[in-house]
Amino acid sequence: HRCKEERRVRANDREYNEKFQYASNCIMTSKYNIITFLPVNLFEQFQEVANTYFLFLLILQLIPQISSLSWFTTIVPLALVLSITAVKDATDDYFRHKSDNQVNNRQSQVLIRGLQNEKWMNVRVGDIIKLENNQFVAADLLLLSSSEPHGLCYIETAELDGETNMKVRQSVSVTSELGDPNNLASFDGEVVCEPPNNKLDRFCGTLYWRDKKYTLTNQNMLLRGCVLRNTEFCYGLVIFAGPDTKLMQNSGRTKFKRTSIDRLMNTLVLWIFGFLVCMGVILAVGNAVWEREVGSLFQSYLPWDPPVDNFLFSAFLAFWSYIIILNTVVPISLYVSVEVIRLGHSYFINWDQQMFCSQCNTPAEARTTTLNEELGQVEYIFSDKTGTLTQNIMSFNKCSIDGQSYGKCTLTNTHTYMYLLKLDFTPFNPLADPDFCFYDDTLLESVKVGDSHAHEFFRLLSLCHTVMSEEKSEGELVYKAQSPDEGALVTAARNFGFVFRSRTPGTITTTEMGRPVTYTLLAILDFNNIRKRMSVIVRNPEGRIRLYCKGADTVLLQRLHPCNQELMNITSDHLNEYAADGLRTLALAYRDLSEDEWEAWAESHRCADKATNCREDRLAATYDQIEQGLMLLGATAIEDKLQEGVPETIAILSLANIKIWVLTGDKQETAVNIGYSCKMLTDDMTEVFIISGHTVQSVRQELRSRQEGAGTGGGVKQLHCSPSPSNLMDNISGEFALVINGHSLAHALEADMETEFVSTACACKAVICCRVTPLQKAQVVELIKKHKKAVTLAIGDGANDISMIKSAHIGVGISGQEGIQAVLASDYSFSQFRFLQRLLLVHGRWSYLRMCRFLCYFFYKNFAFTMVHFWFGFFCGFSAQTVYDQYFITLYNIVYTSLPVLAMGIFDQDVPEQRSLEYPKLYEPGQLNLLFNKREFFICIAQGIYTSVVLFFVPYAILSDATQSTGVPLADYQTFAVTTATALVIVVSVQIALDTGFWTVVNHVFVWGSLGSYFTIMFALHGQTLFSIFPSQFHFVGSALSTLLQPVVWLTITLATAICIVPVLAVRFLKLDLKPQLADTLLRQKKRKPVGRSVGGAWRGMGSMSEGRLGARGGSRRSGYAFAHQEGFGELITSGKNMSHSGDCAGELLLFPNYVSIENLSHTYNHTYSYA
Repeated sequence: HRCKEERRVRANDREYNEKFQYASNCIMTSKYNIITFLPVNLFEQFQEVANTYFLFLLILQLIPQISSLSWFTTIVPLALVLSITAVKDATDDYFRHKSDNQVNNRQSQVLIRGLQNEKWMNVRVGDIIKLENNQFVAADLLLLSSSEPHGLCYIETAELDGETNMKVRQSVSVTSELGDPNNLASFDGEVVCEPPNNKLDRFCGTLYWRDKKYTLTNQNMLLRGCVLRNTEFCYGLVIFAGPDTKLMQNSGRTKFKRTSIDRLMNTLVLWIFGFLVCMGVILAVGNAVWEREVGSLFQSYLPWDPPVDNFLFSAFLAFWSYIIILNTVVPISLYVSVEVIRLGHSYFINWDQQMFCSQCNTPAEARTTTLNEELGQVEYIFSDKTGTLTQNIMSFNKCSIDGQSYGKCTLTNTHTYMYLLKLDFTPFNPLADPDFCFYDDTLLESVKVGDSHAHEFFRLLSLCHTVMSEEKSEGELVYKAQSPDEGALVTAARNFGFVFRSRTPGTITTTEMGRPVTYTLLAILDFNNIRKRMSVIVRNPEGRIRLYCKGADTVLLQRLHPCNQELMNITSDHLNEYAADGLRTLALAYRDLSEDEWEAWAESHRCADKATNCREDRLAATYDQIEQGLMLLGATAIEDKLQEGVPETIAILSLANIKIWVLTGDKQETAVNIGYSCKMLTDDMTEVFIISGHTVQSVRQELRSRQEGAGTGGGVKQLHCSPSPSNLMDNISGEFALVINGHSLAHALEADMETEFVSTACACKAVICCRVTPLQKAQVVELIKKHKKAVTLAIGDGANDISMIKSAHIGVGISGQEGIQAVLASDYSFSQFRFLQRLLLVHGRWSYLRMCRFLCYFFYKNFAFTMVHFWFGFFCGFSAQTVYDQYFITLYNIVYTSLPVLAMGIFDQDVPEQRSLEYPKLYEPGQLNLLFNKREFFICIAQGIYTSVVLFFVPYAILSDATQSTGVPLADYQTFAVTTATALVIVVSVQIALDTGFWTVVNHVFVWGSLGSYFTIMFALHGQTLFSIFPSQFHFVGSALSTLLQPVVWLTITLATAICIVPVLAVRFLKLDLKPQLADTLLRQKKRKPVGRSVGGAWRGMGSMSEGRLGARGGSRRSGYAFAHQEGFGELITSGKNMSHSGDCAGELLLFPNYVSIENLSHTYNHTYSYA
C-alpha cells in the first residue's frame, strides 16, 4: 500500500489528508473501557490456571449426584478473588485513563480560519499549529517559521533522549519568511516523507511548493515531547500525530507482568491437578471393585441411588465426588492469601521512612502489588544516567592557575572533608550570581590583588564560549548555554569579576573588575567531538590580537609551546587529582598573534570556508594550524554531582551479584566518566573494551577481538560454551568493562550477532551503552531476558526510559526533573537512586523469603489435611465419605489456619534489615531461586503426605481398640473425626510456630488465637443449641465434649503430634549444624557476640562505604573534558543568524548538566566468605 511506503501531507487541507486515514493526535495507554472491562478482565483472569480450575469445580458441585460438599464452599472465595483482582485492575486503568485525558486535553493554537485553541486530541495531520516559549510540542512538526531570525528555534529534548542541553532547529529558508498567520493560512505546500518510524535522529522528506522542491532533514523537525526554549513562538506543520509520533513509536507496549513464582505456581497447579486425577482414578477403581465384590451384598437394605444401576457408573460418580473432596490440595484461599501478602508488602514499601525524600517530599510508592517477591531475585539492573545517577546540578569545583591549585575543601587526617565557608561575592562584585558556590578564598584574594594569571584565566572563561546572554533588568543576567558545562564556566568567570554581558556577530562585551570592555570577535574555532576543543580569536581595545583555547587536556597539552614543560607537569598532577575526585576537566591556554599572522590565517580560513568539497576537513586543518605554540594558563574542574549514595549503592548491589548496565542517550565520553565516578569502572580493570564500528562486519570483528582479548587476559575463551554463566562471572568478575555506541549496538542487536554480543557483555563486570535510542534500551533488556532467563530491573526518570521500564520484569521510575512519564509507566517509584539498595536488599529479599515460606507451609498444611480423605477411602468402601465434619472442611482454610500463615507471610524475616544491607551475599538465594522451586515443593508435599499418614493411622490404630472409662468402645466415626481434626490443627499450628522466624504480637495473636477459635467453634457447632435449631445440618451433637474428655484421645493427639514434629526438628538441627546458610551463621553470631565484628566482617566493611574512599587513586588520567554538547553554535554566532533583532527572547535557560566525571579508583576487592 502506498501510504505504508511514504506519507503525503498537504498543509491546511484536512479533506485531502483525511483520504489517507492518518492517526489522530489522541493517545491511549489504557487497556479497558466501560464496555470491554468486564469481559476482557474476566478473560485475563481465567487465563490463570487456578481460576479456571475452581470454576470447573464449582460446576461439578452444582450437580447433586456427585456433590459431596456444598457449592458455597467454592463460589464465595472464587467471587472474592475475582472481585479483588478486578477492582485492582480497574483502579490501575483508571489512573492510565486519567493520565491520557490530561495529555489529550492540553491546549494548542491551531491555524483554522485564524488562530484558535484546540485540544491536542483534535489536532490533525496537515494542521499548522503555533507553539510558544516553554510549551511542549504537541505532535511531530515540520518547523515553518519562528520569532528568531532565519527561522531558528531552540528545543530541549530531555523527554526523548535524556539530554538536557539545548539543540537548534531551523526551518527551510523558503518558509522562514512566512511569519505572519495570514501568510501561513494560505500556505499549501505538500510534504512527501518516510512513513512513521522510531528513529529519533533521522527524517527524510521533500517539500513541494510553488513548483519547486526542498529537501527536509531532522534539523527541520520538532518532535512530540520536546520543549520550546528561548524562542518566543514558532509555527509548525503536523506530519505525524498521536501513535505515529516518534515518541509514541518508541514508548513500547504495556505488558502484563507476572513473577517467576506465579509461573511456577501455574505449573505446580497443573501437576497437582494431575495428582488429584490420579488419586480420583485410584479411588474410583477401588469403588468399582468394592461395589462389585462387597457392595452387591448390601443391596437389599442399602440399594444404589436411582441413577446408579451398576458398579461402573457408581465408580464414575465416585471419581467426580473424590475430585470435589480432594480439591482442597489447592484451595482458592491460596490465591486470596497471596494477594493479601503482596498488598501488605506494598504498604511496607510505601510506609518506609528511610525511602522518603524530605527534600522533595516524595515517598517511595509501590505502584503494583504483583511483583514484590521478584524484587528479591533481580540479576540485571539497567539504569539511565542523566537524572537517575546524577543530580543534574553543575558546579565549578576546583581550578589550577599557573601551577597553583584552588579547591573547595581540605582533607584532614581522619579522611573526612572539612568544608570551608561559602564565599560571599556581593561586596566585591554586584553582578555576581548569588547561587554560585565556591569555598577557597585564596583564589578571590588573588583576583583582588590583580594577579595577572588569575585575571587572564577568568578573561578566557568570559570570552571563549558560545553562550548567549539576556539582561532582563540592570545587572540581572540570564545565560543561555547550549551546554550546561559552558554555563557553569561563564558563571564562575562572572563571579570572579569577569562578567560576560552581551554579544553581537562581531563583538563580545564584558565587565572586567567593574569596568566595561568590548572585544572584537574575529573568529570562533568551534568545538566538535573530533577536535575536543574550541577557540576564539579576539582583538582587545588596545588592538592586541589573542587566541584563547579551552579543551580536553589530552588534546591541548600536545599543542603547548616547549617553554611550558614545568608548568605542564604541575598542572598534569593537578588534573590527576581532579580526575581522582571524579571531576570533569578542561585545560586552558592562549596565544598572541601578530597582525600578519592573523591576516595570513584569515585568508586561508576564508578559502577553506568557501570550499565546495571536503569543507569540514579543510576547516579542521586551518584550525589545527593556528592552535599551536600555546601558553598554558591552567585547568578547570567541573562537578555534576552524582546523586547521594550512588557509588555505595552500585558497590553494594555488585556484591549482591547484581550486574548493572548503564543505557544512556548521552555521548561516550560523558557516560564513561560517569562510569568511573560511580565506581562501575576502575583503573585496575584489565581493559575497558570500546565497540564503535559503523558496519556489521566491523562490529562483529570488534566483538570477536574483545573476546580473544578477554580470553588472554582473564580466561574468557570459554565464553561460548560455559554451561553456567554465573560461574563464568565468578571467574572474570572485575576484569573487564564494555562500552558500546548506539550505531554499533544497532548491528550487535541483529539476530545473527546478538549471541556474541550477550556472551561478551555478560562476561564483563560493567556495561555502558551510549547514544542509544529509547527503543534500543528496550531491545537490550529484551535480549537479556531472552538469553539469560534472569530477572531484570530497569530504572529511569525520563520519557525516553519508558519503553525500557515497560520491557523489564520490574520497572522503577525516579521522580526527578524530567517529568513524571517514567513514574506513570513504572511498577515502583522513588526520588533517589540510592533507595534501590533498600528496595532490593531489604524489601525485595524479605518479600521473596516470606512468599517462599508461605507457599511451602501452605502446600504442606493442605496436603496434610486433604490426604487423610485418601487413606480414609480404603476404609469406607470408597464411598466418597469425608473424614471430617463438613463445617470443619469449610473453616479449615478460611479460619483455623489462614491467619497464622498470613502473619508469617507478611511479617517474617530471617535477619534484621541492617544485616541485609551489611551482608549483600544474603541476596543470592533469591537469584538462584533456592527457597521455593520444584525440589522444595516436593519436599513440602512429602512432609504433608507423611503428616497425613500419621494423622490417619495413629488415631485409627489406637482408637480401634480403645474404650471409654465406662467400657463403651471409642471406635466410632464421630470420635475418630474429632480426634483427627484436633490433631491436625495442633500439628499445623506447632509447625507454623517452628517456621516463624520473627515473632510479633500479631503472630502470637493469630497462631494461638486460631487454635483457641478451633476449640470454641467446634464446641459451638457440636452443641445442643444449633442442633435444636437445625437438626438436619448438625450431625455431631455432643461429639466434641464426649471425645475430648477421654484421656486416651489426648494421648493419641500428643503421640501423633510428636511423630509429625520430632523428625522435622531433627532434620533442621542437623542442617543448621552441618550445612548452615549465611543467615543462620549471622543469627548464631548475633546470639554469641551481640557486640563487635561477626563472621564475614569484610562484607560489612563493603556494606557501609562511607567509612572511606573505595581504593587508592590509579595512575592514569582520562580525558573528562567538560563539553557535553555536539557541534557548537560558533558558525551561527559569527553569521549573526541567532542574534535576535528584538532582543526580547522570552524564557529562561535551565542549566541541566550532562555530567562527565573522572575518577581513578582501585579495583574493589571481591572478598570471599565461609558460610560455616
